[in-house]
Amino acid sequence: MSLEQADRESADPLPLGSPAGFLAAAQSGAVREQIAQSSGVREANQSSALRELRSRGRLRGVVALLGPAFVAAVAYIDPGNFATNFSAGARYGYALLWVIVMANLMAMLVQYLSAKTGVATGRDLPELCREHLARPVSVGLWVQAELVAMATDLAEFVGAAVGLNLLFHVPLFPSGLLTAIVAFGILALEQRGYRRFELAITGLLGIVFLGFSYDLLMVGADPAAIASGLVPGFIGSDSVPLAAGIIGATVMPHVVYLHSALTKSRVVCRDDSERREVLRFQRLDVLLGLGVAGLTNMAMLFIAASLFNRTGHSVVDSIEAAHAGLGQLVGGGAALAFAVALLASGLSSSSVGTYAGQVVMQGFIRRRIPLFLRRGLTMLPALVVLGLGLPTTDSLVVSQIVLSFGIPFALVPMVLLTSRADVMGPFVNRPITTAAASGIATTIIALNVYLLYNAFFG
Repeated sequence: MSLEQADRESADPLPLGSPAGFLAAAQSGAVREQIAQSSGVREANQSSALRELRSRGRLRGVVALLGPAFVAAVAYIDPGNFATNFSAGARYGYALLWVIVMANLMAMLVQYLSAKTGVATGRDLPELCREHLARPVSVGLWVQAELVAMATDLAEFVGAAVGLNLLFHVPLFPSGLLTAIVAFGILALEQRGYRRFELAITGLLGIVFLGFSYDLLMVGADPAAIASGLVPGFIGSDSVPLAAGIIGATVMPHVVYLHSALTKSRVVCRDDSERREVLRFQRLDVLLGLGVAGLTNMAMLFIAASLFNRTGHSVVDSIEAAHAGLGQLVGGGAALAFAVALLASGLSSSSVGTYAGQVVMQGFIRRRIPLFLRRGLTMLPALVVLGLGLPTTDSLVVSQIVLSFGIPFALVPMVLLTSRADVMGPFVNRPITTAAASGIATTIIALNVYLLYNAFFG
């Protein structure tokens, strides 16, 4: 019953001075009080989601609003990064450090825009593409996103399988199957609440960060060489494909889609002021999560440059060789930390990749398939690589170059949509933000064009 209905029923023709009139008036007042109380409770419940989180205290209230960027950050330190960063450090020392820094800054802006899209619209990026772009375009974006998902799974499964092999000497093909099983277990946590999934992924991210922090302490780095590596430049044309691979391994298209899905309904906002407050915490989330990923990527390059390039071991052509070199030149502890970090990276990023695949399919074409079937389809290339015994590190580098080609197909639609006031409302991009995001997309497209030219005419 509404307040209006209570008013109509209170307008009963019974005489006010009669006992029945007094009883009716009392009942009407009680009904109106109950309705008012229930309406107040509903309004309080509707507006309490953000306030309840903030009421937990200064630290706990902030921590409760963090998490999506840490899930996305796992994709930025997946096993593909191991291959490209160690190859870059071993071959060219610190010379490509600026590429890692630039790619990480790109990633911060890209992931924040994705997070903002979810908070501002209540939709994820694939859903917005389906709603605002032509259907052939939306279907085409879905097809390429699925191909990118296969390239992503190749890096994640191969990396985790190599990690299991290094730690426990499990053959690579069974290691790939074990990786799938563990990834399903991690994904099952998401069914019990997003927070458990976020904490599990963040824990694995922490293991990777601590593993390389330990190795860097053991190996050390050259501050002067680090400073020189921040100056942009290439060492011959052979370093350009590796730079593209670093960007492909750092800016990951599937988590551009995923991040918006993680933020779209995580905290129900009552109005735009609450959305702005949530976005402030999303900026902090991106800064911390992607900051950890960036430091980890730089640590990989520092270790390879200090340990292999400086000592003349510039041909580190596989992850296994990097592990063996750490064991021989530093010690078993450093090699163990490397292998544990590789395993944690592969397991966490494979879980995030499967989750992103579901978001992509549901958003672009409104279809869902069982996770088991999706995982089976996307991991086929990885199992082929492992089953045929193909070079794992070369396969990882190739997968990162493929990912680099997929980045514009996620970035360009996001830039277009976030610059539209009819989509974003008061949260539409400022011109300088659109210009920066467009510059990122243009840079990546130019690198891809160069790679194609170099492959066919170089």
